[in-house]
Amino acid sequence: MTRRFTLYLSQIMEKIKILWADDEIDFLKSHITYLEEKGYSVQAVTNGRDALDKVREEIFDVVFLDESMPGLTGLETLSEIKKMKSNLPVVLITKNEEEDLMEDAIGSQIADYLIKPVKPQQIILTLKKIIDNKRLVSQKTTQAYQQEFQSLFMTIQSVTDYKEWINLYKTLVYWELELDSSDSSEMAEILEMQKKEANIEFNKFIIKNYLSWMSNPNAESTPALSHTIFKRKVFSVLKKEKPTFLFLIDNLRYDQWKMIEPYFHDNFEAVEEDTFFSILPTATQYSRNSIFAGMTPLEISKKLPQYWLNDDEEGGKNMFEKDLLAHQLSKNFKDPVKHSYTKVLTLEEGSTLTNNVQNLLHNTLNVIVYNFVDMISHSRTEMELMKELAKDERAFRSLTMTWFDHSNMRNLLQKLASKDVNIIVMTDHGTTQVRRPSKCVGDRLTSTNIRYKAGKNLQFNEKDVFVVKKPEDAQLPQANLSTSYIFAKEDAFLIYQNNYNSFVNFFKDSFQHGGISLDEMIIPFAVFQSKKR
Repeated sequence: MTRRFTLYLSQIMEKIKILWADDEIDFLKSHITYLEEKGYSVQAVTNGRDALDKVREEIFDVVFLDESMPGLTGLETLSEIKKMKSNLPVVLITKNEEEDLMEDAIGSQIADYLIKPVKPQQIILTLKKIIDNKRLVSQKTTQAYQQEFQSLFMTIQSVTDYKEWINLYKTLVYWELELDSSDSSEMAEILEMQKKEANIEFNKFIIKNYLSWMSNPNAESTPALSHTIFKRKVFSVLKKEKPTFLFLIDNLRYDQWKMIEPYFHDNFEAVEEDTFFSILPTATQYSRNSIFAGMTPLEISKKLPQYWLNDDEEGGKNMFEKDLLAHQLSKNFKDPVKHSYTKVLTLEEGSTLTNNVQNLLHNTLNVIVYNFVDMISHSRTEMELMKELAKDERAFRSLTMTWFDHSNMRNLLQKLASKDVNIIVMTDHGTTQVRRPSKCVGDRLTSTNIRYKAGKNLQFNEKDVFVVKKPEDAQLPQANLSTSYIFAKEDAFLIYQNNYNSFVNFFKDSFQHGGISLDEMIIPFAVFQSKKR
């Protein structure tokens, strides 16, 4: 691992190439020598024409231009450079301190403006501002991660409870985002390997503890789960005099939440920022129904069978969320809770909701479900364009940010920012990028999800799955007496033998949910309120 760090650091320290154009370049030899001793590569020319030829023929990281060269002036040369390479940083150096000259230079998009005589230290400072800033950030981030690498490794091996897993996962996501912003691709690869090790240990932890969580949901050692999140987190927020808007963004991973979180801090006051655990399967049919019902899938199937369909039954599996929500509220509150439930699937539905938000301010609770992130993950599997746009986790995060920036949800939040309201943001489960195909055999009634299977007479590779032979132990319904469940571990995905290679090529590297991973199970929950005005 140390060799990889060393190689990476040497790669990011490649010489910066500078072009310096000044008709009195001989007087600047000491400056050029100083820069070269600092590791920069400098080419010198004495006029604007030669500078343009060099820019046309070679690649430079920055250009220094004397403003008062004979022939083409510095501003004229600058204008021609920008026509050729608009993103090339150019620094204008001049004896002239007149305001109109500075305005012309700034209007021509110069990167910096220096007044003669220029000291070598000024040049270095300018270079660091323009060119080295990104490299220095990357180098500092790399060094900081390198220092924490061993500590993370030790933590992964010693985590014992769910709170420690939450903290470790948050730390891993923090480094993912830090390395994203610094373009440290080599370090990102190393972090990915470390996260893979974490997922191996996390799977062991879940297999050891999950069934006891489901049988003892109120135990101190049990985290907030899908079916307990309303009782443990949501109900305490509800106030008759202050409407609460609960935004459930389907399939929102914690790292995706951290991408859009700054918007909420800018516009609202944070009350609570937390996480909870999705139940298994980490699939909408199970997790989201349990959230709104306040019951496990097994309890829903027994107590409210009219609102539950098993995997092998025809029909939409999330058609009764509104009814489940109403049932949970009536069961837990003596007085009726005035509420609304809205599912946003299209741009038109989002616009209608935003335009009618005033009508919702009379409710105690307004639940709004946005399905867009889930659509991204499914479209990424099915459409070649989406595969390119969301080719890896970094791109997936970026695409989520792009959606949010231009979404109706943001427009609605903008309206709510001026109202006296509470805001809850949460999800039903996350998703993970799958890479390892694992063969599985089941009959025609076996569920189709590739991160979990429910059926009878299932055949599978035991090292790739968590097996639940008695579904009631995991609070899951049984379609028949021999039904069992298997959940894919880490980055595995379950593929039938028929057309095996075709399905492997189709699903490999796609984002899926239903199984066990940090990204699927540890999910965001946050509460905000209007800023005091």
